[in-house]
Amino acid sequence: MNKVLIFLFSISSIIASAQNNTSYWQQKVDYKMDVDVDVENYQYKGTQKLVYTNNSPDVLKKVFYHLYYNAFQPGSEMDARLKEIVDPDRRMVNNIGTNENPKYESRIAKLKPKEIGYLKVLSLMQNNKKVKYNVIGTVLEVNLNKPINPGEKVTFDMIFKGQLPVHIRRAGRNNKDGVALSMAQWY
Repeated sequence: MNKVLIFLFSISSIIASAQNNTSYWQQKVDYKMDVDVDVENYQYKGTQKLVYTNNSPDVLKKVFYHLYYNAFQPGSEMDARLKEIVDPDRRMVNNIGTNENPKYESRIAKLKPKEIGYLKVLSLMQNNKKVKYNVIGTVLEVNLNKPINPGEKVTFDMIFKGQLPVHIRRAGRNNKDGVALSMAQWY
């Protein structure tokens, strides 16, 4: 009898969990990119065509992109945070004190213009019409020309350029292991 009850409970749990959960949704993004890399100057430029499907139940008036390489600039939010943290990530700081009495200095603060990282948006269009956007540190906030309704697809076309920073964390150039280019989160 217990085996039958366990079996019935298991089957009913599986059936219940297999039902559509309308409160869960995932946005869909398909993109194609064409990128040229200038390996001598550690810079790249390219175009991106992004097809965005709004699978949420909400009407979207804004979308956001991450511009992670903008964190690798003196005065960035990451640079400021490194100066405040008691126990910072050792890959991102230099100890200018001693082992017994460490004093940490942000490696980002010391970067020169040719060593910083950046990702700059040169042009952005929504369905072939220029769209207004705002860059706030590592976030690109896009004010849509026309809201994206639930289930609707829109196309964004972007022209961008970037620079790979000196190797500090997961990405960069010329790391201590001799890797010339290590690119993560570059677009």
